[in-house]
Amino acid sequence: MISCLKLRSPKTGRSNYEIEKMKSPICAMLGIEFPLLAFSHCRDVVAAVSKAGGMGVFGAVKYTPEELRRELEWIDNNCNGKPYGVDLIIPNAMLGKGDAFDAAALVASLPEEHKSFAARLLEDSGVDASDLDERRAGVVRFAQNLGEAGAGELLDVAFSFPIRLIANALGAPPPNMIAMAKARAVPIAALVGAKEHAITQIDAGVDILVAAGGEAGGHCGDVSTMVLVPEVVSVAGNTPVLAAGGIVTGSQMAAAMAMGAAGAWCGSVWLTTTEGEPSPTIKQKMLDASSRDTVRSRSRTGKHSRQLRSPWTDAWDGTGAPDALPMPLQSLVSEPALLKIEKLAESGNKGAAQLATYWVGQGVGLMNQTMSAAAVVQDFKEDFLRAYERLTLALEVDQ
Repeated sequence: MISCLKLRSPKTGRSNYEIEKMKSPICAMLGIEFPLLAFSHCRDVVAAVSKAGGMGVFGAVKYTPEELRRELEWIDNNCNGKPYGVDLIIPNAMLGKGDAFDAAALVASLPEEHKSFAARLLEDSGVDASDLDERRAGVVRFAQNLGEAGAGELLDVAFSFPIRLIANALGAPPPNMIAMAKARAVPIAALVGAKEHAITQIDAGVDILVAAGGEAGGHCGDVSTMVLVPEVVSVAGNTPVLAAGGIVTGSQMAAAMAMGAAGAWCGSVWLTTTEGEPSPTIKQKMLDASSRDTVRSRSRTGKHSRQLRSPWTDAWDGTGAPDALPMPLQSLVSEPALLKIEKLAESGNKGAAQLATYWVGQGVGLMNQTMSAAAVVQDFKEDFLRAYERLTLALEVDQ
């Protein structure tokens, strides 16, 4: 509980006053104690953060409706009645958007040049690539969920649970998401990477803007968080803004709130927790990485996303590599290979371990130890209060 964390008086140096409750519109809107939202593909992280006073938001784009129902049932049974949310990716611009989904035709449309390039990268590192075409059938659901029909099935499942937030990335939420959320009084969040995107989202009817700077892991723009947050705040009006991108400490969260944000949206910091979804090999690579060991590239999904740098990312961004395909085709080239790489790395394949990569932001340079997700939330609270104290000590304030 944040109320148990005391601050020293700037006059006396004694710990004689404390914060009882965060005064943030995000806390009031979502019914949470501390305005820290955790995006994660791991149900354990989502439940743990919600129980610790923040809000876990479950990344659902890769699941079938049946799988999503099982995951949300588990979260609902393990978050002690605390609020949680769901995040989808429904791009405004994507190859074949609006067309009927045809998995076989989509896979058949992959250029041989790209498939051969991916296979050659594996083989050059001692990884068998003969089954990549077969493995593509296992990731094609991701492509289906990016379309409105596939996403609609996931929305039906999500809204059958008492979620307290629905979020969308890569564009304005589609009308059916907005209508379903408004009918249930569920706030809608949308990620933005530029001031003009924020204006579009407000016009579309979103309730929360997530200003995701270029430091962020996964899909991100090219404007830094330090610049993007005040730009978005300047046009947000009464719409609360969550800061995202490279934020892995409470002091960074406090800095963002000093610029007008109402809280923070974090994804990368949960990856190295004990509950986080990456394999042990990838977690260790993140723990060893510096803030310069990430790269923003189109090579994984067809849209710019930040990930851990490895020989895999270097090759795709190097001379002689084919240009990235539009979403969702690039994912159908890369994901089967990367999933196999991650699995073989855990069995001791050194070539696979070198190739292994995962989405992560530049804040990875500050992620130097493994702790539980609940401990990360507590650390955020304590670091936030220390930052607040430093600002208070810099002012002549009577207490």
